Amino acid sequence: MNMRETFLDTVTEVLDTDPNVAVVLADISAAQLAFAARKHPDRVLNVGIREQLMMSTAGGLALAGMRPIVHTFSSFLVERAFEQVKLDLGHQNVGAVLVSSGASYDMPTAGRTHQAPGDVALIDTLPGWTVHVPGHPEEARRLLLESIPGDGRVYLRLSSQENAKPLLGAGLRTVREGGRGVVVAVGPMLDRVMEATADLDVTVLYTSTIRPFDAAGLRSAVEAAGSTDVVLVEPYLAGTSAHAVGSALSETPHRLLSLGVRRDAEVRIYGEMADHDLAHGLDAGSIALSVKEFLR
Repeated sequence: MNMRETFLDTVTEVLDTDPNVAVVLADISAAQLAFAARKHPDRVLNVGIREQLMMSTAGGLALAGMRPIVHTFSSFLVERAFEQVKLDLGHQNVGAVLVSSGASYDMPTAGRTHQAPGDVALIDTLPGWTVHVPGHPEEARRLLLESIPGDGRVYLRLSSQENAKPLLGAGLRTVREGGRGVVVAVGPMLDRVMEATADLDVTVLYTSTIRPFDAAGLRSAVEAAGSTDVVLVEPYLAGTSAHAVGSALSETPHRLLSLGVRRDAEVRIYGEMADHDLAHGLDAGSIALSVKEFLR
């Protein structure tokens, strides 16, 4: 199963076992959750294509003591409903678990309306959010289950792109050690980063949780590598976590290369995900060229 299918199976299990959980939808995935909706008609709410209402409904449920899980495509969940995310959750100081599908450009044939490379950057303008970017369906399941207890504000970003194997655990994890630099791979970027740096003497770190950022883990890795050259590879807007890296290394002179979805131009193509990877320099070959040029 892919991440979205894993999420839907998991949330169905949770609805059967936790009476405090409610799921709010805007038509997306309503068919897959139809059986759960018949079993729990008061806790599976489909508001139709009204994403702002979807988020306001989640805020009301949270104020009433429920734990809402809100789900639709990333462009509709974060970008279209951003004012309600800011006001009906953050300003009211209540929590929810926002679960997106579609990532930056997982549905290229649907066009720009279904692309959201700026979603994490938008969430990052609001205080108090935890942001998970799983790289494998098993990571997505684990992170969802860990996000439901409590009342925190959580964004779980699902993607069709995934790594071959899960890598579970909190913070920045060392996948490979080296001495010429440190490369941070976020979520589904890990496998291609490993391929891109296979012949380079660099430390590769991995994280599926980008907020809060593991500042101590990065400082430790930089010290162990003996190099203050850092490459950040994120599957959304390039440089989204540059400020977090800068803050983590504020007392250490360092160089940073931020790779991700381009900021300088809108990519106006349809094609396949691989075409977009290439256009944004996020395929393994382009990452390899960028890292080698930066470190030479």
